[in-house]
Amino acid sequence: MIVACAGAALLGGLAVFQAALIAGAPLGRFAWGGQHVVLPRRLRIGSAASIALYALFAVLMLQAADAFAVLPVGLVDVAIWVLTAYFVLGVAMNAVSRSQPERLVMTPVVLALAALCLALALS
Repeated sequence: MIVACAGAALLGGLAVFQAALIAGAPLGRFAWGGQHVVLPRRLRIGSAASIALYALFAVLMLQAADAFAVLPVGLVDVAIWVLTAYFVLGVAMNAVSRSQPERLVMTPVVLALAALCLALALS
């Protein structure tokens, strides 16, 4: 349960970060390739979609830890492996970002999420 709560907390932090980007905070160098200090409209829409995905990811992680049951168990068993692979891909994408702040901050965050999902998938 601690693993899932840690993952949900990290995702919650990322959701707050994305909400700040949507609101126009000058933190764009940490996201979306770091091309913009303040995100343009199309990337703000992407940030809003990210928040919705983070909520789904948190539900998957918490259900994988048996915190509750809202989705079919078989779906969650497969989805947690897919989520692990998604975060592993995210590690690679952040590691090669042209933005040094994104590489330095987001790579370890996504690596932690990948490790937490792997732990849940193996449990």
